[in-house]
Amino acid sequence: MSVLSPVAAVGRSTLALVAALGRLAIFVGNTLSHLVRPPFYWREFLSQLMFIGYFSLPVVGLTTLFTGGALALQIYAGGARFNAEAVVPQIVALGMVRELGPVLGGLMVAGRVSAAIAAEIGTMKVTEQIDALVTLSTNPMKYLTVPRVLAATIALPFLAAVGNTIGIMGGYLVAVTRLDFNGATYVQTTVNFLQADDVISGLVKAAVFGFIVATMGCYHGMRSGRGAQGVGRATTDAVVSASVLILASNFLLTGLFFTE
Repeated sequence: MSVLSPVAAVGRSTLALVAALGRLAIFVGNTLSHLVRPPFYWREFLSQLMFIGYFSLPVVGLTTLFTGGALALQIYAGGARFNAEAVVPQIVALGMVRELGPVLGGLMVAGRVSAAIAAEIGTMKVTEQIDALVTLSTNPMKYLTVPRVLAATIALPFLAAVGNTIGIMGGYLVAVTRLDFNGATYVQTTVNFLQADDVISGLVKAAVFGFIVATMGCYHGMRSGRGAQGVGRATTDAVVSASVLILASNFLLTGLFFTE
Protein backbone atom coordinates (compact mmCIF):
# COMPACT_ATOMS: atom_id res chain seq x y z
CA MET A 1 0.00 0.00 0.00
CA SER A 2 1.31 3.43 -0.93
CA VAL A 3 2.28 5.89 1.80
CA LEU A 4 -0.01 8.43 0.17
CA SER A 5 -3.08 6.16 0.23
CA PRO A 6 -4.59 7.75 3.39
CA VAL A 7 -4.09 11.20 1.90
CA ALA A 8 -5.73 10.05 -1.33
CA ALA A 9 -8.70 8.67 0.61
CA VAL A 10 -9.15 11.99 2.41
CA GLY A 11 -8.88 13.81 -0.90
CA ARG A 12 -11.50 11.61 -2.54
CA SER A 13 -13.88 12.12 0.38
CA THR A 14 -13.36 15.88 0.28
CA LEU A 15 -13.93 16.07 -3.47
CA ALA A 16 -17.07 13.93 -3.14
CA LEU A 17 -18.41 16.23 -0.41
CA VAL A 18 -17.69 19.36 -2.45
CA ALA A 19 -19.34 17.79 -5.51
CA ALA A 20 -22.43 16.86 -3.48
CA LEU A 21 -22.67 20.39 -2.07
CA GLY A 22 -22.32 21.78 -5.57
CA ARG A 23 -25.12 19.58 -6.92
CA LEU A 24 -27.35 20.60 -4.04
CA ALA A 25 -26.57 24.30 -4.56
CA ILE A 26 -27.43 24.01 -8.26
CA PHE A 27 -30.68 22.23 -7.39
CA VAL A 28 -31.64 24.93 -4.87
CA GLY A 29 -30.75 27.66 -7.37
CA ASN A 30 -32.91 26.06 -10.06
CA THR A 31 -35.79 25.69 -7.61
CA LEU A 32 -35.63 29.36 -6.60
CA SER A 33 -35.42 30.49 -10.22
CA HIS A 34 -38.48 28.45 -11.17
CA LEU A 35 -40.42 29.90 -8.23
CA VAL A 36 -40.56 33.32 -9.90
CA ARG A 37 -41.22 32.13 -13.46
CA PRO A 38 -44.53 30.91 -14.91
CA PRO A 39 -46.31 28.61 -15.23
CA PHE A 40 -47.39 27.76 -11.69
CA TYR A 41 -49.41 24.61 -10.94
CA TRP A 42 -51.97 25.81 -8.39
CA ARG A 43 -53.81 22.50 -8.07
CA GLU A 44 -50.59 20.67 -7.20
CA PHE A 45 -49.64 23.44 -4.77
CA LEU A 46 -52.97 23.32 -2.92
CA SER A 47 -52.82 19.53 -2.77
CA GLN A 48 -49.35 19.66 -1.22
CA LEU A 49 -50.43 22.42 1.17
CA MET A 50 -53.13 20.11 2.51
CA PHE A 51 -50.79 17.12 2.68
CA ILE A 52 -47.88 18.94 4.33
CA GLY A 53 -49.82 21.36 6.50
CA TYR A 54 -53.26 20.10 7.49
CA PHE A 55 -52.47 16.37 7.67
CA SER A 56 -49.34 17.03 9.75
CA LEU A 57 -51.31 18.78 12.50
CA PRO A 58 -52.01 15.63 14.60
CA VAL A 59 -48.39 14.50 14.88
CA VAL A 60 -47.11 18.04 15.53
CA GLY A 61 -49.87 18.74 18.05
CA LEU A 62 -49.31 15.55 20.04
CA THR A 63 -45.54 16.01 20.03
CA THR A 64 -45.66 19.59 21.31
CA LEU A 65 -48.40 18.82 23.85
CA PHE A 66 -46.36 16.15 25.60
CA THR A 67 -43.15 18.17 25.25
CA GLY A 68 -44.73 21.21 26.89
CA GLY A 69 -45.97 19.13 29.80
CA ALA A 70 -42.62 17.41 30.31
CA LEU A 71 -40.82 20.75 30.02
CA ALA A 72 -42.97 22.23 32.80
CA LEU A 73 -42.17 19.31 35.10
CA GLN A 74 -38.43 19.48 34.43
CA ILE A 75 -38.24 23.26 34.88
CA TYR A 76 -40.17 23.01 38.13
CA ALA A 77 -37.85 20.27 39.40
CA GLY A 78 -34.77 22.32 38.49
CA GLY A 79 -36.16 25.61 39.75
CA ALA A 80 -37.10 24.06 43.10
CA ARG A 81 -33.39 23.65 43.87
CA PHE A 82 -32.97 27.44 43.76
CA ASN A 83 -36.42 28.45 45.05
CA ALA A 84 -37.30 29.61 41.52
CA GLU A 85 -40.38 27.50 40.81
CA ALA A 86 -42.27 30.61 39.68
CA VAL A 87 -40.31 30.81 36.41
CA VAL A 88 -42.09 27.78 34.93
CA PRO A 89 -44.56 29.80 32.76
CA GLN A 90 -41.85 32.06 31.35
CA ILE A 91 -39.37 29.31 30.48
CA VAL A 92 -42.01 27.00 29.01
CA ALA A 93 -43.31 29.79 26.77
CA LEU A 94 -39.84 30.94 25.71
CA GLY A 95 -38.57 27.40 25.12
CA MET A 96 -41.58 26.40 23.04
CA VAL A 97 -41.82 29.56 20.95
CA ARG A 98 -38.14 30.11 20.19
CA GLU A 99 -36.79 26.55 20.03
CA LEU A 100 -38.87 23.46 20.69
CA GLY A 101 -41.94 24.40 18.67
CA PRO A 102 -40.17 25.08 15.37
CA VAL A 103 -37.51 22.38 15.80
CA LEU A 104 -39.85 19.58 16.87
CA GLY A 105 -42.35 20.59 14.19
CA GLY A 106 -39.60 20.57 11.58
CA LEU A 107 -38.26 17.18 12.65
CA MET A 108 -41.72 15.59 12.76
CA VAL A 109 -42.58 16.95 9.33
CA ALA A 110 -39.18 15.83 8.03
CA GLY A 111 -39.89 12.28 9.13
CA ARG A 112 -43.37 12.33 7.62
CA VAL A 113 -43.17 14.59 4.58
CA SER A 114 -39.56 14.46 3.41
CA ALA A 115 -39.68 10.66 3.28
CA ALA A 116 -43.00 10.68 1.44
CA ILE A 117 -41.78 13.22 -1.13
CA ALA A 118 -38.55 11.30 -1.78
CA ALA A 119 -40.43 8.00 -2.11
CA GLU A 120 -43.06 9.48 -4.43
CA ILE A 121 -40.63 11.25 -6.75
CA GLY A 122 -38.16 8.36 -6.61
CA THR A 123 -40.90 5.94 -7.65
CA MET A 124 -41.90 8.29 -10.47
CA LYS A 125 -38.29 8.30 -11.67
CA VAL A 126 -37.98 4.51 -11.49
CA THR A 127 -41.24 4.02 -13.41
CA GLU A 128 -40.19 6.69 -15.96
CA GLN A 129 -43.10 9.00 -15.14
CA ILE A 130 -40.69 11.93 -14.93
CA ASP A 131 -39.51 11.15 -18.46
CA ALA A 132 -43.15 11.13 -19.50
CA LEU A 133 -43.58 14.63 -18.05
CA VAL A 134 -40.66 15.85 -20.14
CA THR A 135 -42.21 14.21 -23.21
CA LEU A 136 -45.42 16.16 -22.52
CA SER A 137 -43.40 19.43 -22.38
CA THR A 138 -43.86 19.70 -18.59
CA ASN A 139 -40.85 20.78 -16.58
CA PRO A 140 -40.45 18.29 -13.67
CA MET A 141 -38.91 21.00 -11.49
CA LYS A 142 -41.95 23.22 -11.93
CA TYR A 143 -44.52 20.45 -11.57
CA LEU A 144 -42.94 18.38 -8.79
CA THR A 145 -40.44 20.49 -6.87
CA VAL A 146 -41.74 24.07 -6.83
CA PRO A 147 -45.26 23.34 -5.46
CA ARG A 148 -43.86 21.11 -2.70
CA VAL A 149 -41.11 23.53 -1.64
CA LEU A 150 -43.45 26.52 -1.60
CA ALA A 151 -46.19 24.60 0.24
CA ALA A 152 -43.78 23.40 2.93
CA THR A 153 -42.25 26.86 3.38
CA ILE A 154 -45.71 28.36 3.92
CA ALA A 155 -47.18 25.49 5.98
CA LEU A 156 -44.40 25.08 8.55
CA PRO A 157 -44.83 28.52 10.21
CA PHE A 158 -48.53 27.79 10.71
CA LEU A 159 -47.72 24.35 12.09
CA ALA A 160 -45.14 25.91 14.41
CA ALA A 161 -47.66 28.50 15.62
CA VAL A 162 -50.22 25.80 16.38
CA GLY A 163 -47.52 23.65 18.00
CA ASN A 164 -46.36 26.56 20.16
CA THR A 165 -49.90 27.16 21.38
CA ILE A 166 -50.50 23.48 22.13
CA GLY A 167 -47.11 23.13 23.83
CA ILE A 168 -47.79 26.10 26.10
CA MET A 169 -51.21 24.59 26.81
CA GLY A 170 -49.50 21.33 27.78
CA GLY A 171 -47.30 23.21 30.23
CA TYR A 172 -50.36 25.03 31.56
CA LEU A 173 -52.29 21.80 32.15
CA VAL A 174 -49.40 20.19 34.01
CA ALA A 175 -48.68 23.32 36.04
CA VAL A 176 -52.31 23.79 37.10
CA THR A 177 -53.27 20.16 37.73
CA ARG A 178 -49.96 18.82 39.07
CA LEU A 179 -47.90 21.74 40.37
CA ASP A 180 -50.67 23.83 42.01
CA PHE A 181 -50.22 26.93 39.86
CA ASN A 182 -53.05 29.42 39.55
CA GLY A 183 -54.46 29.16 36.02
CA ALA A 184 -55.21 32.85 35.48
CA THR A 185 -51.83 33.90 36.85
CA TYR A 186 -50.06 31.36 34.64
CA VAL A 187 -51.75 32.66 31.49
CA GLN A 188 -51.18 36.31 32.39
CA THR A 189 -47.50 35.69 33.15
CA THR A 190 -47.04 33.92 29.82
CA VAL A 191 -48.72 36.75 27.87
CA ASN A 192 -46.72 39.46 29.66
CA PHE A 193 -43.39 37.68 29.21
CA LEU A 194 -43.48 36.81 25.51
CA GLN A 195 -42.33 39.48 23.07
CA ALA A 196 -42.93 39.90 19.35
CA ASP A 197 -39.29 39.08 18.58
CA ASP A 198 -39.68 35.69 20.26
CA VAL A 199 -42.63 34.75 18.07
CA ILE A 200 -41.11 36.14 14.86
CA SER A 201 -37.81 34.31 15.33
CA GLY A 202 -39.65 31.01 15.80
CA LEU A 203 -41.79 31.54 12.69
CA VAL A 204 -38.77 32.47 10.56
CA LYS A 205 -37.03 29.31 11.72
CA ALA A 206 -40.09 27.25 10.82
CA ALA A 207 -40.18 28.71 7.29
CA VAL A 208 -36.50 27.83 6.77
CA PHE A 209 -37.10 24.32 8.12
CA GLY A 210 -40.03 23.87 5.74
CA PHE A 211 -37.85 24.85 2.79
CA ILE A 212 -35.20 22.37 3.92
CA VAL A 213 -37.68 19.50 4.39
CA ALA A 214 -39.23 19.80 0.93
CA THR A 215 -35.95 20.54 -0.83
CA MET A 216 -34.24 17.47 0.62
CA GLY A 217 -37.19 15.26 -0.26
CA CYS A 218 -37.29 16.50 -3.85
CA TYR A 219 -33.50 16.47 -4.28
CA HIS A 220 -33.02 12.90 -3.13
CA GLY A 221 -36.13 11.75 -4.95
CA MET A 222 -34.85 13.23 -8.22
CA ARG A 223 -31.49 11.52 -7.69
CA SER A 224 -32.99 8.18 -6.67
CA GLY A 225 -31.32 5.03 -7.97
CA ARG A 226 -33.10 2.35 -9.92
CA GLY A 227 -35.23 -0.26 -8.21
CA ALA A 228 -36.74 -0.55 -4.76
CA GLN A 229 -33.33 -0.34 -3.09
CA GLY A 230 -32.60 2.99 -4.76
CA VAL A 231 -35.93 4.45 -3.68
CA GLY A 232 -35.41 3.20 -0.12
CA ARG A 233 -31.96 4.74 0.04
CA ALA A 234 -33.28 8.05 -1.32
CA THR A 235 -36.00 8.07 1.35
CA THR A 236 -33.49 7.42 4.13
CA ASP A 237 -31.07 10.04 2.81
CA ALA A 238 -33.86 12.61 2.58
CA VAL A 239 -34.92 12.20 6.22
CA VAL A 240 -31.36 12.10 7.57
CA SER A 241 -30.13 15.10 5.58
CA ALA A 242 -33.26 17.13 6.37
CA SER A 243 -32.96 16.41 10.10
CA VAL A 244 -29.26 17.28 10.24
CA LEU A 245 -29.75 20.48 8.24
CA ILE A 246 -32.66 21.50 10.47
CA LEU A 247 -30.51 21.18 13.59
CA ALA A 248 -27.55 22.94 11.97
CA SER A 249 -29.64 25.81 10.60
CA ASN A 250 -31.40 26.11 13.97
CA PHE A 251 -28.02 26.78 15.59
CA LEU A 252 -27.14 29.39 12.95
CA LEU A 253 -30.52 31.11 13.18
CA THR A 254 -30.42 31.08 16.98
CA GLY A 255 -27.08 32.89 16.82
CA LEU A 256 -28.56 35.36 14.32
CA PHE A 257 -31.54 36.18 16.54
CA PHE A 258 -29.60 36.00 19.81
CA THR A 259 -29.64 39.12 21.96
CA GLU A 260 -28.11 39.50 25.39
